[in-house]
Amino acid sequence: MVAPRFSLSGTQRIAWLRLIRTDNVGPIAFQQLINREGSAEAALEALPRLTRAPLRTPSVAEIEDEIAALAALGGRFVGLGEPDYPDFLSQIPGGPPMIAMIGGSASRFTRTLAIVGSRNASAAGLKLARSFAADLSALGYSIVSGLARGIDTAAHLASLQSGTIAVLPGGIDEIYPEENKPLAARIVEAGGTLIAEMPMGFQPRARDFPRRNRIISGLALGTIVIEAAERSGSLITARYALEQNREVFAVPGSPLDPRARGCNGLIRQGAHLVQDARDVLDQLAGQDQPQPLFEPDWIDEDDMGSLAPPSETDRARVLDALSYSPVLEDDLILATGIGPSKMQALLLELDLEGRIERIGGDMVALRP
Repeated sequence: MVAPRFSLSGTQRIAWLRLIRTDNVGPIAFQQLINREGSAEAALEALPRLTRAPLRTPSVAEIEDEIAALAALGGRFVGLGEPDYPDFLSQIPGGPPMIAMIGGSASRFTRTLAIVGSRNASAAGLKLARSFAADLSALGYSIVSGLARGIDTAAHLASLQSGTIAVLPGGIDEIYPEENKPLAARIVEAGGTLIAEMPMGFQPRARDFPRRNRIISGLALGTIVIEAAERSGSLITARYALEQNREVFAVPGSPLDPRARGCNGLIRQGAHLVQDARDVLDQLAGQDQPQPLFEPDWIDEDDMGSLAPPSETDRARVLDALSYSPVLEDDLILATGIGPSKMQALLLELDLEGRIERIGGDMVALRP
């Protein structure tokens, strides 16, 4: 099930952006705040009483400047639930409430496959990436990747005319790597799409790449991995695909090549072994939609009850039960005896304080 369709007003769009750009407000906290308070405007007003931490929220003027800067590049902000928001992406846990998009006239967001792999790819790996991307795009699929060097670049170039989709780790105006700025421009000129979750002007850090990878896999029916070392970021994308109930395809390689160990490991763990586009299509036969795993927790304002503030005792019990190892929220409820509604309130408070981190949508751990 996808989020209900609606269109944000100008005022609502500014409020959504102000809320998601507020310190410590991630996608899950954003959704919980909206559900709890009924709107982004109400959530912004409620923040001071929901957390002890001083949180910086961008001003209306700052957000208006960001919207104008994106518009000057020919882009727009699209909120979760709006008609232009990709359906597949709305089905993943912890999906971005707001994305920046440039282009998209030729992209097919309902027939998408991701191709990822080594930045330091071999000639054979690059040839395979081009072959998969060209053949699949000729069959009506839009190819999603991360605009990185190596396999990503090869996949984008081979699928330009089908509306390839590039997901950026930083702001949409901060093309990374810089050498791919011309490729980003070609993608838009050919009717493809640039997508980013982070604010305009934001330069990516190492921890932003896994966050970007969940969007790559979330946009696609399945992810094809071509050459990946054992600690490759491509394996993170594959893991996200599995968590999102999407297909994972891996191209096998020589055991003597370190770049093949990640793919060979995926195959041992149950990923589909593929050697060409036909193998991918055989696995996708009859499947043109992901199997829904996550139902966005949108609720009507009339259904919301007022929650009493959690007690210090409850807060201490939750912190004592948490560790740096992720635990399911349901297990946390069982361990502490605290009810679901109160647990949600406590975790929201700790999230806003930066004490915890969310993993995979339904797991939580102490933040190191």
